[in-house]
Order: sequence, then structure tokens, then C-alpha cells
Amino acid sequence: MNYFVLLPVFVMVALTFGLLFAMGRARTAAVNSGEVRIKDIALGQPAWPARVTQIDRAYHNQLELPFLFYALVAMVLATESQSTIFVVLEWWFVAARLAHAFVHVTSNRIQLRFGLFVVGLIALVAMWLWFFARVGFGF
Repeated sequence: MNYFVLLPVFVMVALTFGLLFAMGRARTAAVNSGEVRIKDIALGQPAWPARVTQIDRAYHNQLELPFLFYALVAMVLATESQSTIFVVLEWWFVAARLAHAFVHVTSNRIQLRFGLFVVGLIALVAMWLWFFARVGFGF
């Protein structure tokens, strides 16, 4: 069962690394094209092009709310309280995060992005409530 609990984590990690590498490529391209100067980066004040900033924000979004996901998975494994319900909720969260990141780096439609964020948030809250009920009350 641990494999099934960890597989969504591996997908989230792959998404985060993918966005990090995409951001690196976009930043390198911006420097190579002259849109951003190395001197500005060294001073911490680069004016990155919109596309680079868009990917950067998508990457940083994978380090914010998902932190609560990673912490919860670790606690579920440590308490040996995993179940099929938890794994389904994990995939719900991961699917929403994948869709959110896709929208973020493509059309960046804010209303759609927000809706996907809320879908993932609902899944994450459900996971935490499930964990609380399982560990706190033995369900």
C-alpha cells in the first residue's frame, strides 16, 4: 500500500522539478537574448519577461499549498493509517495541481486557475479531515 500512497508524491515532485527546469530554460533564454542582464540578476533586481515570471510563479505555487500535502503523506505513512480513500483523495489533489500548473504556464486564465486551486484545496482539506478522523477517532 505504501507504493500507492507514494506514487502521487512522485508525480508532484516530477511536476515541481519540471517547472524548475522550464524556469531555468526560460531564464537562460532571457539572458542569452539580452532581455535580462547578468548584472541585474547579481543585484537581485532582474526585470524578468512576463513568460519567465509566469513559469516562476507556477513553480513557486508547487512549493506552497503542496507543502501541507507532503507533510500529511509523511504522517499517514508514519502512523500506518493509509487507505484506498486516502489514495483517491491524493490523486484528486495531484490531478488538480497538474491542471492548475498547466493553466498557469499556458493560458494563465485566472478564473480557471482559481477554480482548479479550489478543487485541489478541497481535496487537501478532505485528506486532512480524513486523517484526523482516522487517527483521532479510529475511523
